[in-house]
Amino acid sequence: MELSKQIDIAVNLLIEGKVIAFPTDTVYGLGANGLNAIAVARIYEIKERPSFNPLILHIAHIESLQKLTTCNDPRVYALAEKFWPGPLTIILPKSANVPDIVTAGLPTVGIRMPNHPVALELISKAGFPIAAPSANKFGKLSPTTAQHVQKQLPNLDYVLDGGKTSVGIESTIIALREDGFEILRPGSITAEELCKVVPQAKYTIAHDTIIAPGMLKSHYSPNKPFYIIGESTPAEYATSNAGLIAYSPYESGGFKKVVYPSKSGDLKEYAINLFATIHEFEDSDVDFILAEPVPEQGVGIAIMDRLRKAAYPYKSKQF
Repeated sequence: MELSKQIDIAVNLLIEGKVIAFPTDTVYGLGANGLNAIAVARIYEIKERPSFNPLILHIAHIESLQKLTTCNDPRVYALAEKFWPGPLTIILPKSANVPDIVTAGLPTVGIRMPNHPVALELISKAGFPIAAPSANKFGKLSPTTAQHVQKQLPNLDYVLDGGKTSVGIESTIIALREDGFEILRPGSITAEELCKVVPQAKYTIAHDTIIAPGMLKSHYSPNKPFYIIGESTPAEYATSNAGLIAYSPYESGGFKKVVYPSKSGDLKEYAINLFATIHEFEDSDVDFILAEPVPEQGVGIAIMDRLRKAAYPYKSKQF
């Protein structure tokens, strides 16, 4: 079936209040009409997502901001001009048009414009913002292909297949403050890039209050034990049963399976392939997964954020 017809099917389902999966530049989203509280409630139900965790609204046109937020901060439009469409979510004061269930009762809403032609056409044709977290069970591995979605959510109303995502990790989320911005979730757009648009003496990274997706300590976890070498590994382990996610040239002898998300050590390429690599190990015959740390600079900060949250449920467990 032609892609345009698939998009039309997805649009009609969204209009009917159904929940679908669709591709974005970052990961696949589990989407519903963001202005329909009943439809949004189904996202929480399907994903088994706690009600205190807010969702992001995806838009296709900058004019949508006027309907969804009460903010007129010129910095928002400067950021949008530079980074939208793209993997940046901005937390803004919500308007009365946004249902409370989207924001988990908070007075703010996260908004972004995905850089994916299928997503933009879908949102444009639907005529409303699409509320969408990642299309997976809550806390589990994020999907970067339609097949990853179908593995975790086989009974969805529809999965719109737009191929593999191009960024591979979830969007950078920021909140604007009087003296600059807070990074609520690191992503492929870095603090250094943001500072070029919103100049300031320093930026802060928030960790405590949950006001955006991806802020919990445990997230993005596979169904097999997952450890970071040197950080969360038990004292003794048998590498002959392990899968290794390698970064630098590594003594791969003794591991059951070794995958390099980037053989050249390029962190952006690593990010693109990170979740696909973990899915590959989850579907393989390894007993557990080890990840070599990457440098915490640029997008490496976001990569280590994902690795640590994936490993968190297994930190105190043995195998």
